[in-house]
Amino acid sequence: MARSINGRAMITSLLFFIASFSSVSPSAIAASASAALLKARQEAESKGYIFFTSHDEIVGKAKKEGKLRVLTGLEGSIKAISEAFKKKYPFIDLYVDDIKNPDANQRMLLEVKAGAAKDWDIMRTSTDFYSEWLPYLWKGDLFGMAEQRVLDIPPDMIDPKNRNVMALVSRFEVVAYNKNLVSPSQLPKTWDDMLKPEWKGRKFGIDIRPQELAALVPGWGIEKTMDYARKIAAQEPIWARGASRPLAGLSAGEIPLYLSGANYGSVTRAQRKDPLGAIQLITLEPVPVRIGVEQAILATSNKVHAALLWLEFAAGPEAQKLVDQHEPLIASVYSKGSAAEQALRGKRLSVVSWENNEKMQQWIAKLTEAYGFPKADLK
Repeated sequence: MARSINGRAMITSLLFFIASFSSVSPSAIAASASAALLKARQEAESKGYIFFTSHDEIVGKAKKEGKLRVLTGLEGSIKAISEAFKKKYPFIDLYVDDIKNPDANQRMLLEVKAGAAKDWDIMRTSTDFYSEWLPYLWKGDLFGMAEQRVLDIPPDMIDPKNRNVMALVSRFEVVAYNKNLVSPSQLPKTWDDMLKPEWKGRKFGIDIRPQELAALVPGWGIEKTMDYARKIAAQEPIWARGASRPLAGLSAGEIPLYLSGANYGSVTRAQRKDPLGAIQLITLEPVPVRIGVEQAILATSNKVHAALLWLEFAAGPEAQKLVDQHEPLIASVYSKGSAAEQALRGKRLSVVSWENNEKMQQWIAKLTEAYGFPKADLK
């Protein structure tokens, strides 16, 4: 009877296949792989990290850990991913909830600091408070275990410096517009096109919180991005907050174009609710790209093996496909075949790397000052 072969079994079979055509014995190849795992574990432990060398061991210990409690930011896809996870690991009693915004994340951070959130195992470590979360996280070497294929997670999804946090999604900025109010000839082709006189005087909307604009800093540098923010403010835009209300206004004809504050997923979701098809989108290069829905295991968790299986599954192709389907279209750019990976092929990008992720709050503060600390006038 035919049966499927998992990724690790395939790798093992391939090693033995290669060995059969070489002078190196399968046992020598296996010994080399074991030596690499041992070295990786020793390096991790020397830096204070925990490193597991066997996926089977992780699964075996997860069977004894009981209920796993997860706080994530995947609001639309929680149910589908949870059901798929339970099918693969029916022995894990899973509970997942979402944490929607920075304010809620800050409240949870305060609870963790006070020792009042010990029931949770996996936490969303929001970009806004990323560095504050780090002392409260389990020091497991996710990055090393992914590199050594103990965990089947694309290493680029994991913070290579702190090594114990991963990001489940990628968001890239698009410019949304109402096709009945903005003709093809009027559409900007570059970021600087929005500084032309014809766009001055409440002709376009922009978010008062420049999170998407801050993602231009890796490509432009902070000084150029701040200069651009000041010039945008001088255009007297319609100041808004977030994406939902401005996109509703876009559909209703209140705003001709929304320059910054909406990502590919949020605009696509709005398009699906737009019966007349008025909402359209374009990208300007460099395209700002940032990671999102950062996840990590809390230091107080006693279910780290089950937690590792959740993180691995959430980063895998099945769950990432569900993220694209239900959120929608925000699966990680590092997940091959994701909507973001396909949409951004061949484009010039400005990517907020893991190294820069901790600087985002600083950049947002500087750009907010460059805007002149505006208030939202779109209610």
